[in-house]
Amino acid sequence: MREKSQGWRKPSAGSVGRQSQQTSAENSAPQLPPPPGEGKRGEQGYLAYLLRQAQAATRLAMERSLADLGVTSPQFVVLTMLKAYPGLSGADVARVAMLTPQTVGVIIRNLERDGAITKTPHPVHGRMLQWMVTTRGAALLDRCKRHAQMIEQRLTAGLSARDQTMIRRWLAKISADL
Repeated sequence: MREKSQGWRKPSAGSVGRQSQQTSAENSAPQLPPPPGEGKRGEQGYLAYLLRQAQAATRLAMERSLADLGVTSPQFVVLTMLKAYPGLSGADVARVAMLTPQTVGVIIRNLERDGAITKTPHPVHGRMLQWMVTTRGAALLDRCKRHAQMIEQRLTAGLSARDQTMIRRWLAKISADL
């Protein structure tokens, strides 16, 4: 038996029940999930979850990188789509950028206010607005692309060109099929 000097004392009659409740509560404490890349958050996980986890990690890295330029990931996407497909309407941008029309409306107002994009009326549908990247917007987009390329390099580190092609095909197929 331990002596009192070592911190042990005989439990009182009323504390025996509490002690066993504490022990069972301690044993039923939730188990912490493993870090990303391990267990169900790794190769054992569901593909849909792993895709979402990878997307969230990529977006966070992109947000942190673009913050230096005062640009968000959705703004970068909108600029990229308008540069690639000039003259899109706000609704078209929302579809190709996979953002809500409300979000695109806010982004377009902010980019227009900052001089990155400009609007013109549609030649046939006068009430519809077409959006174009300005010279200032193209310069901003070029700076954003340099930041995005660093993220791309981290994503593709250790992958062969063949593996990269296979992954790109697989991801594009998922987007097209679902």
